[in-house]
Amino acid sequence: MFGTLSYNKQKTIIIVSFLLIPLLLLATFTYYPAIKLVYYSFTNWDGYSPEKPWVGLDNYREVFSNPDIFKVFTHNFAYFVMGIVQNIVAIYFAVVLSSRLRGKNAFRIMLFLPYIMNGVAVAFMFGYVFDTTNGSLNLFLDNIGLHHLAQTSWLGTEGLVNYSLASTGFWRFMGYNMVIYIASLQAIPKDIYEAAKIDGAGSFQTLWRITLPNMKPVIQLNLFLTVTGALEVFDLPFVLTKGGPAGASQTYVQKVVETAFAFNNYGLASAMSIILLFFVVIVLLVQQLVLNRGGDK
Repeated sequence: MFGTLSYNKQKTIIIVSFLLIPLLLLATFTYYPAIKLVYYSFTNWDGYSPEKPWVGLDNYREVFSNPDIFKVFTHNFAYFVMGIVQNIVAIYFAVVLSSRLRGKNAFRIMLFLPYIMNGVAVAFMFGYVFDTTNGSLNLFLDNIGLHHLAQTSWLGTEGLVNYSLASTGFWRFMGYNMVIYIASLQAIPKDIYEAAKIDGAGSFQTLWRITLPNMKPVIQLNLFLTVTGALEVFDLPFVLTKGGPAGASQTYVQKVVETAFAFNNYGLASAMSIILLFFVVIVLLVQQLVLNRGGDK
């Protein structure tokens, strides 16, 4: 068969053959469900009935007019704050552990290990850490003399619960971000640092003028993942608090899942998912605009 075809045609057939299966899988498990999600967002489907009544934009009006839906976005703010701090700390450890520090590989492994752990297992573990009466955190605070903090209900206080949950994510993902930043640092040519040292640049000047600008693409990527991750948090509050106390830790994704599976309103849940997707796209565009301002045109 191939003997009668030209080289270019044979190459085209082989390339298309190798791409066909991945494209079919992508279309089946990504694009088709996305199209169905958009369709369901314009219906009042209950999830199991063959009838899918068309309601047009009613679901979207419900999302934007119902304060109980958009209020949960404020709970995601704590994850955004801790995510920014997480990236700053990750850059610091990446810079320190990229220097000639004795035992740096052991420190890298220790900081990266939490990321390997299962998310649900981490959530259960921190459930014991934050326990009000027998939790290790309150016992530690009591032993160092901070008795007024030792009785704090970290997961039961409305103003603290989201930051307590977000700190768990900080502990788990900081090492992963650190490894990404270490890889970025290793890609920076050493000649630049040697030239800066000859010119008399100090450590802070080298960090600010050489290291961070050369890490900018990776920092942009990690910040995007951090912001989108903050918008899409689900597992930690679901396992540890179930959205409590009194809905104070319920996130937007939890609200979507509750709308779909607890209230059987798959149409409204689909509309909420589409809106979340648009929010992620807007965040990406704003981030690109802000971080690229003043850059090369």
